[in-house]
Amino acid sequence: MDDVKTIEDVERLLAAEGYVCGRALSTALFLSLRLGRPLFLEGEPGTGKTEIAKAIAAALGRSLIRLQCYEGLDASSAVAEWNFAAQMIALRAAELDKERGEDAGALKDRLFTEDFLIERPLLKAMRPQPGGAPVLLIDELDRTDAPFEAFLLEALGDYQVTLPELGTIKAAVPPIVILTSNRTREVHDALKRRCLYAWVDYPDFEREAEILAARVPDLPQKLSREVVAFVQSLRTEDLFKKPGVAETIDWAKCLLALDAVALSPQVIADTLGALLKYQDDIARLNNSEASRILSEARAALAPA
Repeated sequence: MDDVKTIEDVERLLAAEGYVCGRALSTALFLSLRLGRPLFLEGEPGTGKTEIAKAIAAALGRSLIRLQCYEGLDASSAVAEWNFAAQMIALRAAELDKERGEDAGALKDRLFTEDFLIERPLLKAMRPQPGGAPVLLIDELDRTDAPFEAFLLEALGDYQVTLPELGTIKAAVPPIVILTSNRTREVHDALKRRCLYAWVDYPDFEREAEILAARVPDLPQKLSREVVAFVQSLRTEDLFKKPGVAETIDWAKCLLALDAVALSPQVIADTLGALLKYQDDIARLNNSEASRILSEARAALAPA
């Protein structure tokens, strides 16, 4: 790709979209773009796996096509479906139009054409798109099952999909493919072998502070560092669901909307719903626990 000649180019393009990327992840994305290989991202929820697909699509000026995975997702929902309602209307019209004189075979051939096809994400990604090959995001692959993974082998291995009525449709220019998984289950090795792989972990303090500065630039620097230190300390606690970077950003936006200038146990208690999503976790952070974690966070900031 002309816009991406070095790893630094990737970092620059993502930074322009407010996405702060570590060296390992930017290297994996660079190689994916240069080699035309899918990139498989695993990690905890809220660590920026989905956002990287959005950021690279925006940075390159490409269309983003998203396949949101879920339990029971099948090939027809991912590739294409026939518009049965429109087909039935066409059948009825043919029956009423006696002058047309179409035989059943000709009508059948006309019904199963692309005029009656509803394209889903995988087929759309194989089609030419304005601005160049699209970014295909296959999000939360771990929510699907093994049969759907097996179906994806053709799409990711040869960049093509097959419809029984129309045959094989192959991408003239392969899409940029990013797959994500929250690792609620293991994805089969056969699928992983077709991809480059990167683990997306929680960022360290400095990187998360950089992310927060990029995404919530109006937040005062002192409060921003307190927020990051508190969240980093909170992740060491025994929680059902630790807050990701997405929650850090949401919490910071809430604090900004409330015109908060510093963290306090009361402010934390009032806004925990932006940071934690399970009542058991929220209940654990009563005033004394919140005060303890805040004291630890400020102690960690003291040397800085």
